[in-house]
Amino acid sequence: MTAPSAGLTSKMRVRRWLGPWAIFFKGFIKHPVMVGSIIPSTDTLIAHMLSRVEWHNTRLFVEYGPGVGTFAPHVLKRLSPDATYVAIDTNPDFIEYLSATIADSRFRPILGSAADVEQIVRDSGFDHADYVLSGLPFSTLPAGVGPSIAAATARILRPGGAFLVYQFRAKVRDFIDPYFKRIDQGMEYWNVPPCCLFWAWKD
Repeated sequence: MTAPSAGLTSKMRVRRWLGPWAIFFKGFIKHPVMVGSIIPSTDTLIAHMLSRVEWHNTRLFVEYGPGVGTFAPHVLKRLSPDATYVAIDTNPDFIEYLSATIADSRFRPILGSAADVEQIVRDSGFDHADYVLSGLPFSTLPAGVGPSIAAATARILRPGGAFLVYQFRAKVRDFIDPYFKRIDQGMEYWNVPPCCLFWAWKD
């Protein structure tokens, strides 16, 4: 007699045996400088961060470092039926988990670097992104990577689009200031720990 789990694919095993908190913790332990926090963002932070997105004007929404997809259901709920959501992460465990747990044709999890966003966007069939969301810990990324990501993001955004950044340290502004003339800043205290929010606009 075949064991109940014998026919499961690796993705199905991930879904069955590891919940999002376990996957998130595993990712933090393996890549702490890329994950940045051991605690996923709260719903309050997510709503605040997404509050300035013009969803009716969004055809391509990009996220850097989606982790276990904390933002994903909130983005997909607001996104138009014909829009696309590209989530880029360097961690194969996160990409595998997202592929196994989010069944929405608009959602495309991609294993890769945010620094390559221009090529990823074009490979996805677009010439620009409308909004890019990031929770990457810029201040702990390897030297040169943060500025490279900020510059590539500024180039790939459409005029009127925005780079949405949430960080525990305001120092991230040093990375995005050279590439965006208009940056709005906020704070979300209903998060652990409290988080700095930035909306960097491509005018």
